[in-house]
Amino acid sequence: MKIAKDTVVSLRYELFDSTGDLLEKVDEQISYLHGGYDGIFPLVEEALHGKNVGDQCSVTLQPDDAFGEYDHNLVEVESRTSFPQEVTVGMQFEGGPEGTEDDDFLLFTVVEVTEEEVTVDGNHPLAGKTLTFNCTVTGVRPATAEELEHGHVHDEGGHLH
Repeated sequence: MKIAKDTVVSLRYELFDSTGDLLEKVDEQISYLHGGYDGIFPLVEEALHGKNVGDQCSVTLQPDDAFGEYDHNLVEVESRTSFPQEVTVGMQFEGGPEGTEDDDFLLFTVVEVTEEEVTVDGNHPLAGKTLTFNCTVTGVRPATAEELEHGHVHDEGGHLH
């Protein structure tokens, strides 16, 4: 079966930065609903369209095609008193401007802690980077009616929202 709209595609992938350093490699296959459901980068989806099980694909993603450009406005310095006593670099917190809807919250990562201030960054760790996505197709099947209705893949045991 070829990859087409409304199929579930399973693959294994590796993600490299622009210098060729391996950033991520998955041993377990991932699956997404093919056909514009935002389950994978659009350029990768486009490159996979029409492929079969066993086919390989390599796509170079500019920042705008992946995690966006780095936005310095998403780096904020806050009072140390706004955070738990045990705050450390690497901790993550959800947040957003006052009056923001819950769906608009970002995940901020603590990047620096001093006696007086905590600096947090709301950018994705790969924002601003050119990436290479290499993958091998491990499975293709028709999507179920429920998957199409929900717009994403369900595992073998079903799906809980």
